Amino acid sequence: MKKLVFFSLAVAMVVAACSSSKSSKKLAIKPFANKVVAHRGAFKNTGAPENSIASLKAAIELGCGGTEFDIHMTKDEVVVVNHDPQFMGLPIETSTYQELLTKTLPNGEKIPTLEAYLKEGLKQDKTILVAEIKPSKISKERSLKLAEKVVNMVRELKGQEQVVYISFDYDVCKKVKAMEPHTSVQYLNGDVPPEKLKADNLDADYNFKVFKKNKDWIARAKKLGVLTNVWTVNDEKDMDYFLAQGIDYITTNEPELLLKKLGK
Repeated sequence: MKKLVFFSLAVAMVVAACSSSKSSKKLAIKPFANKVVAHRGAFKNTGAPENSIASLKAAIELGCGGTEFDIHMTKDEVVVVNHDPQFMGLPIETSTYQELLTKTLPNGEKIPTLEAYLKEGLKQDKTILVAEIKPSKISKERSLKLAEKVVNMVRELKGQEQVVYISFDYDVCKKVKAMEPHTSVQYLNGDVPPEKLKADNLDADYNFKVFKKNKDWIARAKKLGVLTNVWTVNDEKDMDYFLAQGIDYITTNEPELLLKKLGK
C-alpha cells in the first residue's frame, strides 16, 4: 500500500514538473521584431503627447520592435502612465487618481491607467511593451509595491510574453525578476558592470554616455548573454556607432530615422 502511495506521489510530481516546464516555456518573452524601441511611444514626429495612448498606437503603426512607457502610482494606489513625477503640474504620488483626471493632455486624452495602456498595447503581438517602473520618491516600500502591482496587472491581462521591464531601482529589478524569471529585466542606472548583472540575471539598459565611457561593456555583456539596450539615441552618428557595436536594442525619440536606417 505504501509503495502504491509513493508511486502515485512520484507520478504526480513528474506531471507537475512537466506542466511547470511547459508553462514557463510558454511565458518566455517573444523576440523583438527589430532593434528599435520608441522612447515614450512615437511622439516627436507624430505630434502625439509622450506616454499617451496615441503615441503608443503610433509606435505600433510604425512597426517598432518595442515601445517604452513610464509607470507611477497615485496616492490612492492607482497605477498610471506618465514620465515625470508630476502630471500637468500635479504630483502623482501625493494626488488621487480623481485629482489627476481634472487635467487633460493636449490631444484630449486623460492620464492613461496602466490597465488601459496595456489593453491597447496587447491588441497586437508585433511590438514589445517596455515598462519602466519609476522609483517612488516617498519610500522603497512604495517602489516595490508598484513593481508587484505592475507585474500582477500584466499577468491578469495575460501579457507576460509581450512585456519586458526596466527600472533605475536595482531592488525593483530584482523583485520583478524574482516574479517573472523568464522575461528580460533591464537596469537603467549604468553603475553596474555586466558581470554583476549576469550574477543577478538582469540585463543592461544604459545611457549612451555610459556605454561610450565603458567601451568594452557591450562586448563583455554579449559574451555573458546579457542583453544590451541604449538610451536615448537620437543622433544618426550615435545610431551608427551602436549598430556597429552590435547593441541589441536602441531606445530613441527618432524611431522613424532608425527604422529607415535598418531598412524597415
